[in-house]
Amino acid sequence: MAKVAGILGKKVGMTQLFDSRGEVRPATVLQAGPCVVTQSKSSAQDGYEAAQLGLVEFVKESRVTKPMKGHFAKHNLPPVKFLREVPIEVDETKAESDGAVKTGDRVLVDIFEGERFVDVIGTSKGRGFAGVVKRHHFYGGPKSHGSMFQIPGSIGSSAFPSRVFKGMRMSGHMGTDRVTMRNLRILGVDKDENLLVVEGSVPGPNGGYLIINKAKKPPRERRGFAGAATIDPLKAAKRAAKKG
Repeated sequence: MAKVAGILGKKVGMTQLFDSRGEVRPATVLQAGPCVVTQSKSSAQDGYEAAQLGLVEFVKESRVTKPMKGHFAKHNLPPVKFLREVPIEVDETKAESDGAVKTGDRVLVDIFEGERFVDVIGTSKGRGFAGVVKRHHFYGGPKSHGSMFQIPGSIGSSAFPSRVFKGMRMSGHMGTDRVTMRNLRILGVDKDENLLVVEGSVPGPNGGYLIINKAKKPPRERRGFAGAATIDPLKAAKRAAKKG
């Protein structure tokens, strides 16, 4: 099986789980794979090491462009809908005989075995044309009679600077942006159904496509404090007083 640093998937939905201390944890269920390697890129030929993956979700040939039909036919693969590149792990950039990534290899959710955190890349929900209060969290104007609450205010003086500065926060299209959520904790892996459960939320709607990579900069646990339960000093003092 190919050893790559990421996998393609889809957002299934959100739920909640309870940890060992009985605290509720918001969680998101992700369909992670199965994927197939549609192209292997090497530093000798392409200038960098990567693997092009396709989520195993086959489509009709009539839905695929002519260049992509030739791409799939070249590697003797059926057409897939969602294609993206993911990096190859450092220890896997070797000769093909030594277990490097090859075209046609299958990538499953078990690549995250032993991992604790992942980075998830997706496209945020589209909100259409939005005003400054919704888009940029402006406070708004006075709410007295006759005033306009959601107007943006001044965007520049006529005398100076006589122009609108670049990056001025104004009304406009909101959403459908590429968003990366880093260091989401892995709460569970289901190898039979290719499901991955992570803590927190991920961008996009249910059914949206995602790129799930191993965390680039996972947080380091404090030495001697990994998994230690915190103690509220006020509650501890009250318990001690009751015992006394």
